[in-house]
Amino acid sequence: MNHPLIIGYDAKRIVRNGTGLGSYGRTLVNDIAADDSLQLRLYAPDEGRDDLRNQILSRQNISFCYPAHSIMPFHKATWRTKGIVQDLRHDEVQLFHGLSGELPLGIRKNGIKSIVTIHDLIFLRHPEFYNWIDTKIYAWKFRQTIREADHIIAVSECTKRDIIALGQVDERRISVIYQSCAPRFSVSPSQREEEKPSRYILSVGSIEARKNILLAVKALPYLPEDICLVIVGRHTKYTDEVTAYAKANGLDHRVRILHGVSDEELPALYAGAEAFVYPSFYEGFGIPIIEAISCGLPVVACTGSCLEEAGGPDSLYVAPDDAEGMANAIRQSLRGAEGREQRILRSREYIRRFEGRDVASQVIDLYHNLL
Repeated sequence: MNHPLIIGYDAKRIVRNGTGLGSYGRTLVNDIAADDSLQLRLYAPDEGRDDLRNQILSRQNISFCYPAHSIMPFHKATWRTKGIVQDLRHDEVQLFHGLSGELPLGIRKNGIKSIVTIHDLIFLRHPEFYNWIDTKIYAWKFRQTIREADHIIAVSECTKRDIIALGQVDERRISVIYQSCAPRFSVSPSQREEEKPSRYILSVGSIEARKNILLAVKALPYLPEDICLVIVGRHTKYTDEVTAYAKANGLDHRVRILHGVSDEELPALYAGAEAFVYPSFYEGFGIPIIEAISCGLPVVACTGSCLEEAGGPDSLYVAPDDAEGMANAIRQSLRGAEGREQRILRSREYIRRFEGRDVASQVIDLYHNLL
């Protein structure tokens, strides 16, 4: 009788992050769990948020693992950085997958195989978007992690190039396996619901300078007066800059910013929009683009990183400082624009490569090859 392989995961982001790294971990684990030959152990410093933890499917081959004793916040960080290795050995974990760019120190020395997913190296490419001390911490963690890892997953060819260039890593240690989006975003056009405002373009993501949503605000004067911009994301100082610009230029009635949108509400916001805009300066992948296309939206994004990989050849791309170019691309994406529906269909065909089961099978193959 074959014994199941025991795979451990860094689950901190799974139980704490509503989007981004959390979504990546939850979607991937749920898809991998369909393989009953694997036992998945999710290691987190605490239970985190109930609503996020409960998005993990209830299956016999999935279990959450926490520190044996109650620990203080500082010790939670040290447990995840180093102390977790003893728990992995005790639980006979054969392979550990760091889902968010980190691995515990000493995992290689303790004979446990490891894989790490690296989403981006923006803190090295564009340190101007981070606090100085954060860039130093992230850079140190990156150097430690690539020394510990037996293999690295890059979520895009762009990220792979960055790992090779900035980490001097042999490309044979890196596999590009794209990120998939949660199945709830696969909404057919017939299921669309009308939202208020009646006509709007949508952007989803943390509202920070690197995401460059101000470019979409600056494009509004070149668009029909009844087109509004709905921005969904976490409030930051940059949010205040965006709202101040909109008010100073008489655009505040056309810009709506939404915080705290639930996972259940988000697909309906996608489905009610006419187009999706993602004007980020630099990304490791850009999962909101996949979500938008899954919901039947045309996408306008910016050049300069990996967004062309995510959106494919039938999305439209402009320079990250070109407001008129952004407006022209949005205009070509509004309902009734020539070729819009054909581009949407081709884009939906393109993103089939990011479907969850296909992504999961690639990761599982990597596990077996490494073991």
